[in-house]
Amino acid sequence: MNKDILEGKWKQIRGEAKGWWGKLTDDDLERAAGKFEVLAGLLQEKYGYTRQRAVEEIDQRVTEYEANLKKKIGPDPVK
Repeated sequence: MNKDILEGKWKQIRGEAKGWWGKLTDDDLERAAGKFEVLAGLLQEKYGYTRQRAVEEIDQRVTEYEANLKKKIGPDPVK
């Protein structure tokens, strides 16, 4: 699910990603273009993460991003 969110909301998430992972350059983020596997590879390369650690990091950040978005928007109105 987070893979789909990452791709679908990449333009919004990209700005956050720069803050989350400061070692990633604009070119790195451009190359990732919301692709989960590419981003995981970049985190491995730049931070020395294991594959599992990179996947967990992305999942955690995207989950937190979505939760914060929902807090800002508020609960769904009851129909």
